[in-house]
Amino acid sequence: MEKMNQAFEKMKMLVGMEVEDEHQAAALEENSSLSFMEDFNRNCTLSTKQRFNGFAICFVAGLTCTLLSMLVFFNPIKFGLTFTLGNLLSIGSTGFLIGPKRQVTMMLDPVRIYATAIYLASMIIALFCALYVHNRLLTLLAIILEFGALIWYSLSYIPFARSMVSKVMVSCLDTDF
Repeated sequence: MEKMNQAFEKMKMLVGMEVEDEHQAAALEENSSLSFMEDFNRNCTLSTKQRFNGFAICFVAGLTCTLLSMLVFFNPIKFGLTFTLGNLLSIGSTGFLIGPKRQVTMMLDPVRIYATAIYLASMIIALFCALYVHNRLLTLLAIILEFGALIWYSLSYIPFARSMVSKVMVSCLDTDF
């Protein structure tokens, strides 16, 4: 392998390219593996108008898929696919506004890491129930779980919303018999 690297460096010198020493190459390789998202984010440069257009198109497409899924409710395959695709498009639409790196960072924030995990897992479960199990009841339960996880995930972006909803739910369900 070492001989191959030396031969490659000699070819670079023959062509007139700059040759890096071993320390620079190791540092560059380490930085490149760590900064994939930074490079990706840097290459995703859009104007403000393009960002808003991308957000609007993605959000409207997601909302349309979600609403169209109600028309095919009795076909679990189509329902699960369109509902989940609609949710993915809606969540992805915010990536246009804030950028993919910040979107992932915010989704993995300690405040909402569990909500994100449950939301993504519920999408996988809904797709699994729709595509492989072909059971309407299980697909419906998975979609209800997905919808609840979406609401809980969305509430994590509103200050004090989760605690308020939790208190309302506890007070509604707290009955004396």
